[in-house]
Amino acid sequence: MAINPFANSGNSGSITRPPSSAERATDSIFRAVAYVCALLIIVLVAFILWEIGKKAVPAMADHGLGFWVGTTWDTNNGVFGVLPEIWGTLYSSLLALLVGGVFGIAIAIFLTQDFIHDRVASTFRTIVELLAAIPSVVYGLWGIYVLIPMIRPGAEWLHAHFSWFPLFGSDLSGPGMAPAALVLAIMILPTVAAISVDAFRRIPYKVKEAAYGMGTTKWEAILKVMLPTASSGILAALVLGFGRALGETMALAMLIGNSNQISLSLFAPANTLASLLASNFPEAGPIEVQALMYAALVLLLITFAVNIIGLGIQQYTMRKFEGKA
Repeated sequence: MAINPFANSGNSGSITRPPSSAERATDSIFRAVAYVCALLIIVLVAFILWEIGKKAVPAMADHGLGFWVGTTWDTNNGVFGVLPEIWGTLYSSLLALLVGGVFGIAIAIFLTQDFIHDRVASTFRTIVELLAAIPSVVYGLWGIYVLIPMIRPGAEWLHAHFSWFPLFGSDLSGPGMAPAALVLAIMILPTVAAISVDAFRRIPYKVKEAAYGMGTTKWEAILKVMLPTASSGILAALVLGFGRALGETMALAMLIGNSNQISLSLFAPANTLASLLASNFPEAGPIEVQALMYAALVLLLITFAVNIIGLGIQQYTMRKFEGKA
């Protein structure tokens, strides 16, 4: 006797029934809670900006835009400028993003494009993500006692033979830009790798199969199909990694040298806005506190600008490679 598979399709327990009043109420409550949480985040950011800006107003009135382009931080004479710190913040973060971004994307490709078994890939991914659990002060100590002695011979050789090149224009006598950027690259590596892995895994496997069906090699499929398709997620990873690098404090305060100068040399000491705040706040007087609050406001504005630019680039990439409006 034939059985009709659609005999009970019209029952009240069918999945095609309209939502009940209780389900509508639950959905409305969830939406309301989500909107409130999103609004609270905006309010919190506005409150932080208000509090920092309120305390920075006297310094803004005294120093104006000259604070952005000044190169001297002299507490005794009340002269404050953060151009070297802005330079050090952007320079160290870009160097870290260059190194950490390349290695993070390479790790994501290695873990998702069938180079190793899924279980082994999961183990490697866990190990990479564990790097994010290491405190920044531990990274700083490792940089002082391990990394700097390790790279000093190479730095001295580069300076001895290529001192005419601006990147190697000084020797590495101790803390400097290179060890700070390398440690910073390791610190942002888990963020870039984890989000890039998720971006690759969101791509349907049929996309790769279609590329193979068109006659591409494995690396052509990865570089010409998978990488552009995952580009929006990879850009999001790079933006988050860059934001993480901009705000790093303790490791850079220990490794960058805290020198108020502008230099292209990878081995010269420098300073960042975050390390300036961490180093000077404990002993700062009222006037210097106002200047430090101004510096904190500058750091926040730079971070917001970087995220807005990154979001714009991500949206452009999504329209170009993924066809999303």
